[in-house]
Amino acid sequence: MRFKFWFVGVLFTGIMSLPSVSANDGPRATTTAGVIQGVQDNDICCFKGIPYGDNTAMRRFLPPLPPKHWDGVRDATVFGNIAPQLSARRSPLMESEDCLNLNVFTPSLRDGHKRPVMVWIHGGAYSNGTSNEKLVDGVHLCKRGDVVVVGINHRLNVFGYLFLAESCGKEYEASGNVGMLDLVLALQWVQKNITEFGGDPDNVTIFGQSGGGAKCATLSAMPAAQGLFHRIITESGQQLTGRTKEHATETALKVLKNLNIVPGHIDELCRIPKERLIEACRGMYFGPVTDGILLPHDPFDPVASPLSKEIPMMMGNTHDETAGLIGGGDTTTYDLTWEQLPAKLIQHVKQFFGTLRPEDVIAKYRQWYPRYSPSDAFFAITTAARSWRGLIIESERRAEQGGAPTYIFQFDWKSPVNGGRLRAAHTMEIPFVFDNVAYAPDLVGEGAEQQALAELMSDVWIAFARTGNPNIPAIPKWIPFNLKDRPTMIFDAVPRLEHDPRGEERKLFEPIKYIQPGT
Repeated sequence: MRFKFWFVGVLFTGIMSLPSVSANDGPRATTTAGVIQGVQDNDICCFKGIPYGDNTAMRRFLPPLPPKHWDGVRDATVFGNIAPQLSARRSPLMESEDCLNLNVFTPSLRDGHKRPVMVWIHGGAYSNGTSNEKLVDGVHLCKRGDVVVVGINHRLNVFGYLFLAESCGKEYEASGNVGMLDLVLALQWVQKNITEFGGDPDNVTIFGQSGGGAKCATLSAMPAAQGLFHRIITESGQQLTGRTKEHATETALKVLKNLNIVPGHIDELCRIPKERLIEACRGMYFGPVTDGILLPHDPFDPVASPLSKEIPMMMGNTHDETAGLIGGGDTTTYDLTWEQLPAKLIQHVKQFFGTLRPEDVIAKYRQWYPRYSPSDAFFAITTAARSWRGLIIESERRAEQGGAPTYIFQFDWKSPVNGGRLRAAHTMEIPFVFDNVAYAPDLVGEGAEQQALAELMSDVWIAFARTGNPNIPAIPKWIPFNLKDRPTMIFDAVPRLEHDPRGEERKLFEPIKYIQPGT
């Protein structure tokens, strides 16, 4: 998702004493750490900024701990802190290492209902982002499907994924994956507390977009996460492999060098102000590490993780992913000529072409899609080579594995905003999934078509969360993915099921060895 975005925060020790809250201000819930009070929004109980873990400022690069208990009633009417962001763009939200908090939206408390629980994991790769956004507000989804929605914030970038095991010793062997351990702790919180919020701890779906989808894929291969969720949905986010320990160690040594810290001097690294630490990491990739312990094997390489074999999955991409990933940062991609196209492809996706010549690839696309403009061809080619390949490989490896069904989708609806330049870009499906198109006119425009598609897609996501089967009467029969027919649900103004959509594109890039970006 796109985000406009020295130690700030309070370190609590012992039992926290909080200001009292008046008796009738809003709904109250009792968690394992204490009582919280939220607000009512459109008849939905909303609790924001609930701590699921302790302040990480004094435990940099170490696994998280549960929150300390507090006395009195804790205010949960406003969002909590977000993790420090690697993006140079300023965020209007408070960035702090005290960021292990989550938001809960529920139709009712303590009513004995066993509602499906939908746990949202935000995008922004592994370096930026938050669940504290109106676009992923859970009120409409709760009302539409009688579900409980949870959004998680957790450690990111250098704070969540700096692998120090090789340079700072065994105590820090988990450091490359503590951001993932935050998510595990949050899911453990859900297991222990969600009944209070009317949810079913035995029916939990994790879903996420972009980096959030990749985190879902990573969780599917982590032993520590097993049993904490029962369905998985990934949107435009695949994670075939983690980083190797060697590659992750190289990054850690670069960070230490930028800070003039000798390897092994962990105390100095833990004392450094967070702003200086962030500055030392600009332009670097951070993500989960296949460390042989917390992440014993790559999630989808060379096979799909057996740990998630019996968990139903929904996976999909948007038709024009790179219109949001590349187009936003390189506006010249919207006004290309055919003569400029080969160089532009080399600039952005050379590493995904292998032995293919850009000129030959362009010729194929002009043959297959004679109405495409050079910009249309650019976004189609870069999406197929860079973003779509991961989905294809994951779906194939799930099919080869057998086990629970996998449902594949493609979001084709094209936004009319800005003369249609956004196409079906990366992030475009999010407001439809949450039934929040009213909050996104700058992204999707406004109209009856948008609202109808939002109602349909949110119903599909709710159906899958409830039963593990996404079929509803408003869509054609959605067949689980198989290698023979490759059935794929196309979400557009009128949904349709296609077999092997864009098959020629798939076959063109199939021989090229795919390397997970950043790893």
